[in-house]
Amino acid sequence: MMMRIKKWLFLVILLSSIFSNGQEKNKFKPVIKWNVTSQIWLRYSDLNEGSLIDDELTNSFMDISIRRLRIPVSSQITPKIFVYSIFGGNNYNFKNKTFQLEVLDLYVEYTFHKAFEVGIGKSGWQGLNRWNIRSSKTMMGLDSPLFTLNSVEKNDDLGRLFGVWVKGQYGKLDYRLAFNRPFIITTIPNGEVNFANHKPRVKTSGYAKYQFFEHESNKSAYQTGTYAQAKKVFNIGAGFQFQDKALSDGDAKLASTTFYDMKHWAVDSFLNLPLQNDAAITAYLGYYDYDFGKDYIRNVGANNPTTGGGSDFNGAGVAFPMIGSGTTWYMQFGYAFKESEIMGQPFVIQPNIAIQSSNWDALNDQMTVYDFTVNFLLNGKHNTKFSFGYQHRPIFDATTIQQKGYKGMAILQYQISLK
Repeated sequence: MMMRIKKWLFLVILLSSIFSNGQEKNKFKPVIKWNVTSQIWLRYSDLNEGSLIDDELTNSFMDISIRRLRIPVSSQITPKIFVYSIFGGNNYNFKNKTFQLEVLDLYVEYTFHKAFEVGIGKSGWQGLNRWNIRSSKTMMGLDSPLFTLNSVEKNDDLGRLFGVWVKGQYGKLDYRLAFNRPFIITTIPNGEVNFANHKPRVKTSGYAKYQFFEHESNKSAYQTGTYAQAKKVFNIGAGFQFQDKALSDGDAKLASTTFYDMKHWAVDSFLNLPLQNDAAITAYLGYYDYDFGKDYIRNVGANNPTTGGGSDFNGAGVAFPMIGSGTTWYMQFGYAFKESEIMGQPFVIQPNIAIQSSNWDALNDQMTVYDFTVNFLLNGKHNTKFSFGYQHRPIFDATTIQQKGYKGMAILQYQISLK
C-alpha cells in the first residue's frame, strides 16, 4: 500500500519538475499539497428482517469500521497546469481483511482563463446538482445525501469516471460541463430495468450556480457541505445528466431488449449564513427528477454490515429504496452555535437534520428517510470532528410494496484530518 502511494507521489513530483523547468524564468516554484482524512464509525443497527451475517440470522448488530479514507495530493505545477489526485477507499470493515488503497482521482487541468479551464483524467467532475460532487470531509450530516450519487458503483467508481470537462467562474456564475465514459457493465438485466451490458455511451452532465455573496472555490470538484461561521454563501443552481441507452430490461445483445436513456435534472439552493450572535445557519433545498427507465429502483445500505438475506423489499441490513425513477425533495438544515469550551477545548456544536422524500414510480407509498446529526468541531473546523448521527429509514413490504414501518441506525463518528 505504501509503495503505491510512494509511486504516485513520485509521479506528481516528476511532473512538477518537468513542467517547472520551463518556468524558471518566472521563478515559479510548484508546491505539493497533501493530507490524510479518515472517518471511523462505531455503529448500532436495527437490521432489516431476514438479514444474515455469515449465514446466521441477525436482528441487530454493532460494528466498528473505517467509513472513508482519503489521501489527496495536488500541485499547481505551473501557473497554468494543475495536477490533482486522491488515494483511498470506503468501508473497511470486519467483512474484509484486506486494506487496499485505490486511485480514486488522477487528472490534470489547464487554465486558459478563470472563466475557462479544461481538465482530463479520472475524477468526480460531473453535473446535476451541488451534492453530486460534494466534499466528504466537510459534510454536515454523516452520509447524506447518498442518493445524489445516482449511479454509484454501477457504472462508476465511487462516483468517479474517466472523462474531459470544462469549468469556470465568470462574475457570479460558476459552471461545469463534463463528458465522461462510464465503466463497462458485466451483469445482465433480467426482466427488471438495470444498467445495460453493452458499450457504454458517453455520459454528458452539467451544473451552473449563481453566487449572491462570497464566491466558493472551484479548484476541485468537491463542494463544501458546511462552512459553519467561516463564510457567507448563498447560491441557486440547476443541472442535468444524460446517457443514451444507459439501461435495459434484458441482455443488450438480444433484439427483444428494450433500452432506456438516463435523463436527470435538478434545481437546488444552498445557504451558509453567519449570524450576529456568532452562530451560523447552513441550509439546503433541492428538487430532483430522475428517469432511469420504467420502474427502476435500487436499495442501498451504506457500509452494509450484512452478507445476505433480507425478506422485505428493502433487502438485507440497513438498505432502503434510496435511488429510482421518480422525483425527490431533499432538505438540510443545521445551526452552528457560538464556540464554547467542552472539557477545556474550544468546540462548535452543530445539530442538523436532513430529509429525503422520494416519490419513486416502483413504490406504492412515498419513501421518506430522516437523518439527525450533531457535530462537535474542534476550533470550528473539520480537521477534528466528533459526530453522533441517527438514521430513521422506512421499511417496505415485499408483496404489497407499501411501507410497513421504520428501523434505525445510530453512529458515533470520529473524523481526523492530518496535513
